[in-house]
Amino acid sequence: MTAEEARIDLVTTPLEQRGPTALRIMVGGQLRKLREARNITPQVAGEHIRGSHAKISRLELGRTGYKIRDVNDLLTLYGVTDPAQRESFLNLVAMANEQGWWHGYSDLLPSWFENYLGLEGDAKSIRTYEGQLVPGLLQTDAYARAVVSLAHGEREVDRRVELRRRRQQILDLHNGPTLWAVLDESVLHRPVGSRDILREQLIYLEQMSHRTNITIQILPYRAGGHAAVGGSFSILRFNEQEIPDVVYLEQMASALYLDRPDDLELYREVMDRLSIQADPPGHSQELLRAAAAELG
Repeated sequence: MTAEEARIDLVTTPLEQRGPTALRIMVGGQLRKLREARNITPQVAGEHIRGSHAKISRLELGRTGYKIRDVNDLLTLYGVTDPAQRESFLNLVAMANEQGWWHGYSDLLPSWFENYLGLEGDAKSIRTYEGQLVPGLLQTDAYARAVVSLAHGEREVDRRVELRRRRQQILDLHNGPTLWAVLDESVLHRPVGSRDILREQLIYLEQMSHRTNITIQILPYRAGGHAAVGGSFSILRFNEQEIPDVVYLEQMASALYLDRPDDLELYREVMDRLSIQADPPGHSQELLRAAAAELG
């Protein structure tokens, strides 16, 4: 790809309703294309902006904010001299540097989870396997409050539940993501908070499973062993070619974001196998209704 082709690809990328996390990744991808089109190494590019190859790597992966001075210098180095092209790119950078809605909750959130919120909001599809709890996007307020209370003090609970509710709004957007969740049957029988809270949650899950953008499958005990014994995970896909699929693995005090082709292929295969082992959506709805009835 030539530098001219990379510039054209940049300005024709659709930006409507893209969040800052996705935009940072798009900016970084375009900077990488421009650099590679000129056969410039990360080391040379890093020295040009008074940094290192590691800084160029962070910029090109979209894992940090952008200084206008650095971007201007890189555009000059990469031969982007057309004023309109530069202005278009710098406008994109300004949008990428804006704070997401979750910034108002930054005192509650570790940086690794802020990144996930940005990706989640910009995804076109979310596939998730959960072996312990109802996924956050599908939790009722009461269930979310019970989950949050397990690890946080009462003073934080209200705002954390409010944050979870804000996350769920993406499922109501006309251009929001589709959600396909596979839940281990144990989720249906773990009384987080109380039996009444779990019953309300199961009824809500069954109702949500009828929405056109949501698929819920239950992986029953009778399915035996399965490929996801290592734990819960999510796969996020995006509309933009500049943004690779991401596998998200949350841990106690950190998270992993996997986007290497081999890792993606592995987790896609695991998710496909789970979807085959799990009961079909219609039968899963019956399991949800039955589990709720058992609780009263």
